[in-house]
Amino acid sequence: MRKRADFLACNKGRRQPMPGFVLLVRERQDGDPAIRLGITVTKKIGGAVVRNRMKRRFRALAREILPRSGIAGADHVLIGRDGGIERDYAALGRELEKALGRLSAPPGEKELERARRHAAGKGAPRKGNGSGKGRPAGR
Repeated sequence: MRKRADFLACNKGRRQPMPGFVLLVRERQDGDPAIRLGITVTKKIGGAVVRNRMKRRFRALAREILPRSGIAGADHVLIGRDGGIERDYAALGRELEKALGRLSAPPGEKELERARRHAAGKGAPRKGNGSGKGRPAGR
C-alpha cells in the first residue's frame, strides 16, 4: 500500500496492539483476494537507520507469515512501536501470528461496542468540564 487514503481507511478497521507493533486489518470488500501490506514507523521511534531497519524486519516477517496466516482480501498495516527494534525476530514472528489469529476470529462484544460508538460519531467519554484548560470549572 502506498496511498495515504488506504492507510487512513485501514485505521477504521480492526486493530491488535502487541509489544513490538500495532496491527491494523481492514477487509476491502472489493472482491480481490490479494493481501496488501502497509508499514509505518514514525520518527518518534528513532532516526532513519533505526526506522529503515524496523521496516526491513517487518517486510521479512510479512513475506514469511502473511501468505499462510493473513486475511485474504484485506489490507494489513504494521505500525512500529518503540520496543519493536530491540525485540527478538522470532518473538516478533510469534506476536504477528498471534495478532493475525485474534483478528481473524469474529469480533467480541467489546469491539462491537467500539464500532457502534465510532459509527455514531462518538468516541470514548471525555473527562473534565469541557473548558479544555485542564482545571476545575469556575476558575
